[in-house]
Amino acid sequence: MKSVLRLSTIAILTLAVISCSTTRVLQEDQYRLADNKIKVLNDSKFSTSELSPYLKQKPNPSIIFGWNPFLSVYNWSNGKGKAWDKLVQKVGLAPVIYDADLVESSVENILTHLEYQGYYGSKVDTDISVRKRKVFVTYNVLLGKQFPISSIEYVLPERGEFRSAFLQDTSKFAVKEGSFLSEAALETESEKFGAAMRNEGFFDFNKNHFFFTADTLSHKDEAALTVTINEYTRNESARNAHPIRKYYLDKVEISYPENLKIRPKVLKDLTTLAPGQIYSEDAVNNTYNRLSALKIFSTVNIGMTPKDTNLVDCSITLNQSKLQGFKVNLEASTNSSGLFGISPQLSYYHKNIFRGGEMLNLSFMGNFQFKFNESVRSNEFGVSGGLSFPKFFPLPYSMFPGAVPRTDVNVSYNYQDRPEYTRNIISTSYGYSGNVNNRFFYQAYPLQMNIVKLFNLDSDFYNSLAADPFLRNAYQNHFDLGSGLMLYYTTDAESIPKSTYMYSRFQFDIAGNILSCFNNLMNQDSNGARMIWNTPYSQFVRGELTLGRTWIFGRNTGQAIATRILAGAGYAYGNSTALPFEKHFYAGGSNSLRGWQTRTVGPGLSQMDDSFVIPNQTGDMKLEANIEYRFNMFWKVAGALFVDAGNIWNLRSSGEGDSDKSMFRWDTFGESIAANWGLGVRLDFSFLLLRVDMGMKIHDPARVQKWVTPDQWLKRDGFAVHFGVGYPF
Repeated sequence: MKSVLRLSTIAILTLAVISCSTTRVLQEDQYRLADNKIKVLNDSKFSTSELSPYLKQKPNPSIIFGWNPFLSVYNWSNGKGKAWDKLVQKVGLAPVIYDADLVESSVENILTHLEYQGYYGSKVDTDISVRKRKVFVTYNVLLGKQFPISSIEYVLPERGEFRSAFLQDTSKFAVKEGSFLSEAALETESEKFGAAMRNEGFFDFNKNHFFFTADTLSHKDEAALTVTINEYTRNESARNAHPIRKYYLDKVEISYPENLKIRPKVLKDLTTLAPGQIYSEDAVNNTYNRLSALKIFSTVNIGMTPKDTNLVDCSITLNQSKLQGFKVNLEASTNSSGLFGISPQLSYYHKNIFRGGEMLNLSFMGNFQFKFNESVRSNEFGVSGGLSFPKFFPLPYSMFPGAVPRTDVNVSYNYQDRPEYTRNIISTSYGYSGNVNNRFFYQAYPLQMNIVKLFNLDSDFYNSLAADPFLRNAYQNHFDLGSGLMLYYTTDAESIPKSTYMYSRFQFDIAGNILSCFNNLMNQDSNGARMIWNTPYSQFVRGELTLGRTWIFGRNTGQAIATRILAGAGYAYGNSTALPFEKHFYAGGSNSLRGWQTRTVGPGLSQMDDSFVIPNQTGDMKLEANIEYRFNMFWKVAGALFVDAGNIWNLRSSGEGDSDKSMFRWDTFGESIAANWGLGVRLDFSFLLLRVDMGMKIHDPARVQKWVTPDQWLKRDGFAVHFGVGYPF
């Protein structure tokens, strides 16, 4: 009965949203633009997506099979202009009003673009239909004629060394005989060729020195192209003509604030510009990228001043940024069962600690969990330090023409005090980091080492794990020696992106393979595991992939739909039968499944492990998906609606008890997915975002009755509340 009631409620709400007219708020003489279509009549292979950016008016975007729920919400307005109207208009999306003038402008834009692309004499007609106050526009495109280039003649300056240099590099000019004539191709290639010549020393040469003449009358259906390079630009007259010549660097001066304490040799080593060398635009860009990568300058300006001769002076002006400061992060959560957790973190950074652009990071963290009116506690303290050098040790700067990778050294200590055990973890790593074009970021650690020691292991707890030897083996002293890799790509690296962006992150760890080569030299413990320093070493592989995309839209970019998919797995082999506990996956928390607290989900269909006084659910594998709608409300307050789904699983079975319930199996995959929905409130100060999220369970794999009905959402174990800083993803 409850299931029927639940489904009926959902069906009624869905019908109410869908059935709401999307033209309800229109004035009498207004129509909503429902759809745009572009049809190319004489070339089925032509991509219409190339023409879409040139439409001056586009309909409201669809989200679910052509439907936009925010458009429906906007039409809930009662027309009174009071609080309710303001709310639905803020949350919803206003309909796009059809404008005939913008359709005509779109036609002109398409024709201009097609001619620019080499389709001469194109035509565009529009078909406009109206149904129930909705307008559907179809742009019928008839592509014009294209002219293949039959011959290319170069007219070059007679004086100076430019002529010979150009003729040697004509292969770099991609427009060839047989290519179709188009202004777009000529502009693109002249820009590329201009950059290539500037790298050869021709400092003041650019695309505007190119003049193009195409003869389509003397040759039937073909074009004879003449490429003329003048000693003056398109913006000048012939009176301004001067020889196009190579330039050499004369003076190279670097200036920065006097109060900036930095070793001059560091700046000299990072600068790829030197007196006497031929001018190169690539060298200028490389110098800019290298100096910017130090992260101690707010701006890097490189100016070139040509002299009357073939010399040019270079001035590099550096403006100092904030060199040191503190960062604070705080996460907290609670649920209806009385479990409370708080995770504070304080970090200090210095970008120039040894006057050579070395970056120091010190971090202090804590993680405290407890139940109200109970004495049990789980306490965790950690301290870490990292030092990053603007150099790839031990290789010289000259081996890196662009931005130089940084060398990173990190060390940390972590102390965990739980009712079941006390754990000490010492970690260190050595590796390299950097980025390419400020979009692709990488961290490569050839050396990663962890030493884990357990104390005060509760005998009752350890004996309770006897039925699961794999989990039991995770709770032992161990030594990890391996390597790690992190790759990250984003279309927008700004701290607060203003437009739609996507990102991907891949992490990979492997350990124990090098040590396994020396197994014959090591002693064995009672389980047959090889030991180093009387401690078994771990052997495993672990990978994690995250994909995300955030659509930003609405008035003043005040709305966004953020999505994320995460998949990870780890596997122990060789000298290990189980992943080290530190490498296990967990779910729940302020940045995961927000209907649960941290480490309270899974694995699989398993019940909460009562061996742990404070929940500590972990697994070998994790899958998770999140979607969140963000919208501005008033002042600096924003809201959010979200849905999270996923779980963790084990990849091995002990063959005892309920261990099979924790394993990943396709036949129980759907049943084992945990899901929640929730509401969030954010206080956005631009430099700081404070967040409160309340997640309510929809589907709980640990319950006998998996689906959680609305009447249970606010009851015991039906929800969780999370406090955090920054967006969850």
